[in-house]
Amino acid sequence: MTGFAYRDGVLSVEGVALDAIAEAVGTPVYCYSSATLTDNYRAFADAFAGLPVKICYSLKANANLAVVRTLAKLGAGADVVSGGELHRALAAGVPPEDIVFAGVGKTRDELAAALEAGIHQINVESVPELELLSATAQAMGVSAPVALRVNPNVDARTHAKITTGRSEDKFGIDLATAAEVYGRAAALPAIAPVGLAVHIGSQLTDLEPFRQAFRRIADLAAALRADGHEVPRLDLGGGLGIGYGAEGLPTQGDYAAVVRDTTGHLGCAITIEPGRAIAGPAGVLLTRVLYVKRGATRTFAIVDAAMNDLIRPAMYEAAHPITPVRRPADGAEWQDIDVVGPICESSDVFARARSLPPVAAGDLLAFGDAGAYGAVMSSSYNARPTPPEVLVRGEEFALTRARPCYDDMLRPESLPPWLNDDAEQETSRAQEEATA
Repeated sequence: MTGFAYRDGVLSVEGVALDAIAEAVGTPVYCYSSATLTDNYRAFADAFAGLPVKICYSLKANANLAVVRTLAKLGAGADVVSGGELHRALAAGVPPEDIVFAGVGKTRDELAAALEAGIHQINVESVPELELLSATAQAMGVSAPVALRVNPNVDARTHAKITTGRSEDKFGIDLATAAEVYGRAAALPAIAPVGLAVHIGSQLTDLEPFRQAFRRIADLAAALRADGHEVPRLDLGGGLGIGYGAEGLPTQGDYAAVVRDTTGHLGCAITIEPGRAIAGPAGVLLTRVLYVKRGATRTFAIVDAAMNDLIRPAMYEAAHPITPVRRPADGAEWQDIDVVGPICESSDVFARARSLPPVAAGDLLAFGDAGAYGAVMSSSYNARPTPPEVLVRGEEFALTRARPCYDDMLRPESLPPWLNDDAEQETSRAQEEATA
């Protein structure tokens, strides 16, 4: 976990001990490192030095305003997939001309909001969306900058639930019909085709699927140019994976070399949209052991974090590194432990038979590489408050999202009149008075 290390026997994020954060904020809590966010963003910027590349951080990985603002101040744009993410990106200070709007199911209101904001481009994924965007832009008296998202039919060879570039996936326009649709876009009123887009999935740890997809997009761009179309931009998406405790994975430099090899000859302005590779290693989920339970065949460490706080292990069979906040004693006898949450679901398991030093009730554990698809996917299942988020910079930390109290969670809800006791009593009194 870059940015996280033991200091005086306590796991710390930059200059702040994690047990101090737990004491101040409670657990479970997400903790993010500003230095790691910065280092990971700059690793991409350095890798693409000399190329006309726009780095648009993918908000779906972690949309915390403080995280997005940290990256925006470094020069990052934003890749958004909803009207809410667009609003967040703008609120965090991302310039509209550095925002790309992707997603397969944009509504008319979302398209109008993007056009009103004047964003960099809208990645269109179907003919019906293209037609709706044309009508919306025409009614607003503006021109919509459109990149056509193409489905290259490339298997990313990652988890089935995060693969997006195969012909059977819902995303993008089939490669075989993409040239025809691009021509149609050029003929529609209020549509300005500006290029092609592709995104084949997330958590790729093999560069070959990227190479295949980028080559197919480059070939399509060349064919479109031969037909007389302008293709000034290529949006190559994101998807570069992280280790989750493993080593020897492709670097940002390796990824940039593939982009250069496959698309550099076209002279296009390039957009990339990393999310996990920037935010994932920058965060941990801090949790406290509630009980250690000895079963007939297994030992369970029951912690106060649950699948509503970090759903990746339940949804994707993800294995996050787990590190004790207190450095284990030299010579400690490690054992296989199941680390589980308190929710009444058999899927509320963070690790099975994970080798760990002895743990006891009250101990703090840190789930590593949790800065992406962690807090942003949390829920209030079982009426559990969503976890707070903390950003660290050097020797200081700040609460950037508070833990809601139970009344906060109830506040958006209301009872219909027929279930409101006060209303029922008032109605009953009125009926009694009317019949008296």
